[in-house]
Amino acid sequence: MLTPAPTLDHNVSLRPFNTFGIEVKARLFARFRSVEELQALLALPAVQQAEKLVLGGGSNLLFTRDFEGVVLKNEINGLDIISQDEDTALVRAGAGESWHGLVQYTLEQELSGIENLSLIPGTVGAAPLQNIGAYGTELKDTFEHLEALEIATGQLRTFSHAECGFGYRESVFKGPLKSRYIVTGVVLRLRRRHQANVSYGAIRTTLDDMGIGPEPTPRQVSEAVVSIRRSKLPDPTEIGNAGSFFKNPELSQQKYDELKAQYADLPGYPVPGGVKVPAAWLIEQCGWKGRRLGAHGVHDRQALVLVNHGGAQGEDIRNLAFEIIASVREKFGVELHPEVNIL
Repeated sequence: MLTPAPTLDHNVSLRPFNTFGIEVKARLFARFRSVEELQALLALPAVQQAEKLVLGGGSNLLFTRDFEGVVLKNEINGLDIISQDEDTALVRAGAGESWHGLVQYTLEQELSGIENLSLIPGTVGAAPLQNIGAYGTELKDTFEHLEALEIATGQLRTFSHAECGFGYRESVFKGPLKSRYIVTGVVLRLRRRHQANVSYGAIRTTLDDMGIGPEPTPRQVSEAVVSIRRSKLPDPTEIGNAGSFFKNPELSQQKYDELKAQYADLPGYPVPGGVKVPAAWLIEQCGWKGRRLGAHGVHDRQALVLVNHGGAQGEDIRNLAFEIIASVREKFGVELHPEVNIL
């Protein structure tokens, strides 16, 4: 079957395509639903000559201006078990699938491994770019490989776990290979025998409140995580936001001990090479939680979340982020880094 000729739309509003709800326009805009459609788009002279931005769910972006290049909306779907044995199954997901939709699919298949990542917004294709993580689990824990198209050549290649260079909210696609590849599919290795990870955050206490015993099912863990996230994080369909705006900083043991001597309540979680500190705690100590500055501000239940109450400009939210970074630096001598991609 022939691939239909790709179409480019002009001056398209991106407000429906970013969870902050910022009103900006793309000079050129196109959707692709298959590798073949993407290859056809990349072959167009207008696309070859333009700066390119690949959009999934738009949940990790802050637009501060119109985009003068071409926005390519990834809508490649598909959820399949491609192989399995007694212990594990390989699940392949198209990059345009919603991440939470993938989690739900794996639960329906009675597979375990990503239930702690329930309700994270965005698409499957964006997940490996920043090695999404929550409640003691990261994408890299179940990642097998991904398929991606090289923009310069239109060639499809496979990246192994090692080749992706995963770190804390990092991968090779945010570093040396940034803007060189477009993810088309992701394969995860999931378990048939459940090993619940309930030690992080409020999962165990939430399960207790739900009347769940010491050995919860993957679906019960997922339901607990969904409950926690909904209690803390605003729904982007109701109030514009991109979830956690900042990464949690990792401090040396010496720096952490110095701060702990000054601030006895400072939380910390051991990580290789030091201690991870909740950015939300630092931000809250600087008095930002719940602050509203006109149409934008900081969420009243989660200091990590910057919000658009309606009509805010991207520049307003960016400037607020930089003010928060400066105040945390001044008070604690700790540098915060945005998790959100600011354009």
